[in-house]
Amino acid sequence: MERIVDVAQYIFDEYEAESGEIIDEMKLHKLLYFVQRESFAILNSPMFEEKFEGWKYGPVSRDVRACYTKDGMYIDSVNELSAENAYIVRSIIAQYGALESWKLSKMSHDEISWKNSRKGLLSDENGSVELKIEDIKEDAKKVRPYDPIWDMYYDEFEDIEVTP
Repeated sequence: MERIVDVAQYIFDEYEAESGEIIDEMKLHKLLYFVQRESFAILNSPMFEEKFEGWKYGPVSRDVRACYTKDGMYIDSVNELSAENAYIVRSIIAQYGALESWKLSKMSHDEISWKNSRKGLLSDENGSVELKIEDIKEDAKKVRPYDPIWDMYYDEFEDIEVTP
């Protein structure tokens, strides 16, 4: 399992390499949420165990917030992501990276996990209730995973039987 700060650093670096721009913090948090949701949709398991809180602008990770700067992530040591997880992260960047931060924030407000973390709060309150992993799993059920490399949805791939 990955650490959320390693996934955040990977997003930070890949986004800059692809767009030539530094990712803003709001976009980073939303992409992290969509990465976690996509991991459930594809692998039926989380990519990382750290939690998100339901802030007024969408899911936020305190762990990432503590080490984010516009110059990069300040982490003692960065661990490389597995090839499978790096592929999922690149897929999310390809699907959502060009969207504005506020669009991603609005999209995150449609998620069951975020809505449930906001129960009883006013819309302008930050909030600190954690998003439940079960709710993120529920959000993942509505996702149709897409592979931008092959330009196909996962359910369009034919199953291949490999014989030894």
